[in-house]
Amino acid sequence: MIRARTDIPLFGPTAQAAFWMMGAIVSFTSMAVAGRAVSHELDTFEIMLFRSIVGICVVVEGARLLGTSHTITHRTLGLHTIRNIGHFAGQNLWFFAITMVPLMQVFALEFTSPLWVVLLAPLILGERITWDRIGVVCLGLIGVALVARPWEAAPSWGLVAAGLAAIGFAVSALFTRRLTRTESVTCILFWMTLMQAVFGLICAGFDGDIALPSATVAPWLVLIAMAGLLAHLCMTQALSRAPASVVMPFDFVRLPVIAFVGIWLYSEPFDLWALSGGVIIFAAGYMNVLTAARGEKRLSQSRAR
Repeated sequence: MIRARTDIPLFGPTAQAAFWMMGAIVSFTSMAVAGRAVSHELDTFEIMLFRSIVGICVVVEGARLLGTSHTITHRTLGLHTIRNIGHFAGQNLWFFAITMVPLMQVFALEFTSPLWVVLLAPLILGERITWDRIGVVCLGLIGVALVARPWEAAPSWGLVAAGLAAIGFAVSALFTRRLTRTESVTCILFWMTLMQAVFGLICAGFDGDIALPSATVAPWLVLIAMAGLLAHLCMTQALSRAPASVVMPFDFVRLPVIAFVGIWLYSEPFDLWALSGGVIIFAAGYMNVLTAARGEKRLSQSRAR
């Protein structure tokens, strides 16, 4: 008689992390599709304004239901401000980029964000940069060259925006890391949505004309807000269940998924150069994660002695 094995960890930490990362991939892809759907009616600042307003409602209600409202503090407003300026700039540039160039190129360049973290961490967090990490950055730049291909023509504004968006996301990630030392997730999300609503109101209203979303666009805005919050939640949950060296490879699935979406919905051409560049950029980021993991292991072993 053949007995089913019960010792296979089908629902172990790695499987759970993979499940959460699939949620993040669906969320990021949904946000890109929704961003294109509203771009014909709203500019990027208006998208960020209405997205943040929806986000405030979700975060406040979620904090009330979970009983975490008391964790919202104002003791690190300076760090929140810098973090949210970086994220606001990066997200606006990202929404601009997805309307200008193929989605696969935008997502490939977005993978450079961890490389910028490597370069900026010594300045913001005081972390030491090593020759291994310098090599990782150089490898990543080769991938960027394959995506942008400056030898064919000058990079378009869409590609420039996608590259700058990655820097904005890197700044946001670094200051998020600092904030998580003392602040709760609820606190970080509350100030993110509130501050970015203010930034969006100022930037969208600078010309004295803020377009209100139509009934057709409003559901897409709700999807953008919900997908953005859900993506960050899913990635946080995945990283809480497995090391970054395990979680990060799942993130690369975003690139072929968004390539398929671009071909299916927008008849975008399949770009082998962009895919190859994205693979190299991702490999560089993954090498950095493995290098950091080895360093942490050596440090823990030396402390154990």
